[in-house]
Amino acid sequence: MIRAWLLPDIVSAEQRSRMMSGIRGKDTKPEMVLRRGLHALGFRFRLHDRKLPGTPDLVFPKYHAVNCPGFTGERFVQ
Repeated sequence: MIRAWLLPDIVSAEQRSRMMSGIRGKDTKPEMVLRRGLHALGFRFRLHDRKLPGTPDLVFPKYHAVNCPGFTGERFVQ
């Protein structure tokens, strides 16, 4: 397995910045699918609560639970 940090970057810093700015941190497609499914099952939650450390994606106040799956585009790149 080749470590990504060992390889030189093949694009310029400006191009990399433009590419990374297109990766959304909120309302990604997998997150929306999960939210719709949970809501259909009757779960109620708050989104991206800034009062909590790490700004979790979903907060379930009724159950005193936090869901922070990390649905960012970087994790789904093959």
